[in-house]
Amino acid sequence: MVTFYQFVREALLHLMGQTPLPSQPLFKAICVEPIRKLAGRTEFQRGILFADEDGHWQVRPTGNQGSGILRSMSEANCFIVLEDAVGNLPAGTEVQVQVLEGII
Repeated sequence: MVTFYQFVREALLHLMGQTPLPSQPLFKAICVEPIRKLAGRTEFQRGILFADEDGHWQVRPTGNQGSGILRSMSEANCFIVLEDAVGNLPAGTEVQVQVLEGII
């Protein structure tokens, strides 16, 4: 499903003649849980984006990120975008977030 959102969606919009292609903006949020990741590849982890009581954006992973885990995708409202150079992240790290709302 992540591959669809990141690659197939854009190809389908292009084939449908939509130009320019709508951008998928990124913004920053604080990750409230640690994230395990090996450096060396970009990952789009499924996450839940929310505002804390002070109105600051925070995000947490949906849990197991395995490709066969549909529950984590159905709970997600965003992708946590982790660049290839990034490894494990402690809680409290600022990360880039791509919101799913309005993508399709």
